[in-house]
Amino acid sequence: MNIQHLDKTRGHYLLLGTAVGIGSGIVVSLFRLAIEKLSGLVGRAYHVFHSQPAWLILWLFVSLVAALFVGFLAKSDPDIKGSGIPQVEGQLRDELSTNWFSVLWKKFVGGVISVGLGLFLGREGPSIQLGAAVAQGLGEKIKANSSDTKILLSSGASAGLAAAFNAPIAGLLFVVEEVHHNFSPLVWLTSFASAIVANFVSLSIFGLKPVLHMGQIQSLPLHYYGLLLILGVLLGVLGRFYQVILLKMADWYRLLPIPEQFYGLVPFLLVIPIGYFWPTTLGGGNQLVVAFGEAIPPLATLLFLFALRFVFSMISYGASLPGGIFLPILSLGAIIGAIFGMICVAFFGMDLIYVKNFVIIAMAGYFAAIGKAPLTAIILVTEMVGSLQHLMPLGVVALIAYLVVDLLGGAPIYDSLLARLLQQKPVNLQSKKVVLEFPVFADSPLDGAMVRDINWPEHCLLTSLTRGEQELLIHGDTIVRMGDTLHILTDNRHAGEVFRHIQQIAK
Repeated sequence: MNIQHLDKTRGHYLLLGTAVGIGSGIVVSLFRLAIEKLSGLVGRAYHVFHSQPAWLILWLFVSLVAALFVGFLAKSDPDIKGSGIPQVEGQLRDELSTNWFSVLWKKFVGGVISVGLGLFLGREGPSIQLGAAVAQGLGEKIKANSSDTKILLSSGASAGLAAAFNAPIAGLLFVVEEVHHNFSPLVWLTSFASAIVANFVSLSIFGLKPVLHMGQIQSLPLHYYGLLLILGVLLGVLGRFYQVILLKMADWYRLLPIPEQFYGLVPFLLVIPIGYFWPTTLGGGNQLVVAFGEAIPPLATLLFLFALRFVFSMISYGASLPGGIFLPILSLGAIIGAIFGMICVAFFGMDLIYVKNFVIIAMAGYFAAIGKAPLTAIILVTEMVGSLQHLMPLGVVALIAYLVVDLLGGAPIYDSLLARLLQQKPVNLQSKKVVLEFPVFADSPLDGAMVRDINWPEHCLLTSLTRGEQELLIHGDTIVRMGDTLHILTDNRHAGEVFRHIQQIAK
């Protein structure tokens, strides 16, 4: 953001957000529809294989071709690998530069094949990256400056999540809490407009029913709230374990005696026996969560489902295929909640009707632990389930799980994935000026400090700060206050280094 924004009306950004929402909503809805159609065909195919197993030979060939084709796409444009969320965060920090059109079509095609053929990957990360790609394309079309491009990217990410899950408020919160880690009025306004519009487009295609609708759910009685403390700790520990294993998968894959381009052969071949014996487990896992609304499986089945989905989701994501971890995390959380609830039924005499409560609560707690975005987790699960009865228990468990992961040294998973991405892929950027935005929080050493007394890093210049809705020019005697947003001019080749240095001095 820079001073020229003071001369622009909010209406301009509302129009931009609306345009991004329409474009992102259409693209992500088509992406979601294509995955659902392909998943349906795959499910029917596995049903046929039981009566005509000879067709498995042809299916093996199809899977090999699919793995090689997706690997070819990923090799031609490495920015489509994985979730896509770390790439969007890297763009917003000026640490990555992507070709929006290449990402748009290759992520779309690669994501449909990877998720649609049953790998344990989610559509939400790719949807966020697709939304950001649409926004980046619009920014290039209107020749937006660096600051406006970032606002557009943020709104595209928000729209992508909203359209993927019919969750516009969570889309906005994700951008504010997970991507930016601060509250910018223009980012908020544009992202909210894009999320609302994209969600409307999605609802027009898929209907008003929540994505994870689980039917009628009773409120959890207060005398069971003590169990939430135990569940929160459990989710925090398991969430940290998930982080550690996920970040090690790339190293383990490199032990294979094949080029990275062919890593996809592993999950594409292993998914065949999974689909043959347990076809209902395929994909991101939303069908499992919805099924919990009808009946909770026995404890032994739940333990098997957790082991299967945990291991194969790691194998699927570790192969660097286009697909996310958002929905797989939620489905794992739901299974943990079901296991915990069934244990409570068996040993504490809890009524079986309350197990669904723990399924919902654990989804939010597990995502809050792994993503370290508790507000997003709470609102996302609330919107996806379509029930407001769980805000208090959701908040309790999300907070405890977040604190446990913090005590165990866990960082937000997407930040960790971005850091690993930047280490593995040296980025050659053309030199250009960029403006970083850095918020000043209540506990920051910057609060109350004079500009001249702050140990600023090299290759940067503090140009202005935003206080409230005013953007102020600064001088050496200017005192930085809590709630200010600093605007720091630098070169995009040094942006990451500058940002991390300021993070250190602000702790």
